[in-house]
Amino acid sequence: MHVQEWLDTVPAVAVYAVVGLVIGLESLGIPLPGEIILVSAALLSSQHGGVDPLVLGACASAGAVVGDSIGYAIGRKGGRPLLAWLGRKFPKHFSEGHIATAERSFQKWGMWAVFFGRFVALLRIFAGPLAGVLRMPYWKFLIANVLGGIVWAGGTTAVIYYVGVVAESWLKRFSWLGLVLAVVIGVTSMLVLKRKAGKAQPVTAGE
Repeated sequence: MHVQEWLDTVPAVAVYAVVGLVIGLESLGIPLPGEIILVSAALLSSQHGGVDPLVLGACASAGAVVGDSIGYAIGRKGGRPLLAWLGRKFPKHFSEGHIATAERSFQKWGMWAVFFGRFVALLRIFAGPLAGVLRMPYWKFLIANVLGGIVWAGGTTAVIYYVGVVAESWLKRFSWLGLVLAVVIGVTSMLVLKRKAGKAQPVTAGE
């Protein structure tokens, strides 16, 4: 069953809980499809009056912030042995090459790596634990974590929600053509957002 079809069968409270939980677990370092869940739920909220996009965005943001913070604490306590253990458990996501790439990003950009990492699938999983392993000051991590979580979760929810509203209106007029255009707009919006995040080059790195 497709993710959105499954979400459509459960109560709104369960949708909020699932979105917050999955994004939280992904943020603390477990490779789960947090973005897919969020996009699917946001589309559902545009077609299902019982799912409030504001509540959805708030739950997603909370999951992102809390999950990253837990990941930070785990990384700070576990250190590099934790990364080695994750590499054995999840070699596809925590290979030495991926860890090295993420570590270079953190060393170069500091707080900005945490903020913009929220928009990149690989860094979204690494951000919390790796910031802890590298012993980034928690207050700096928290600022970047909160801002990144709110912008990513809130922005994604808003964009996909309004795309869904427009798509529903088009579908009534143009049937499948409206759906195709809505999907194209949605995918393009996400790619543009990620591209801007990837190209952002701060003048100074957070220490």
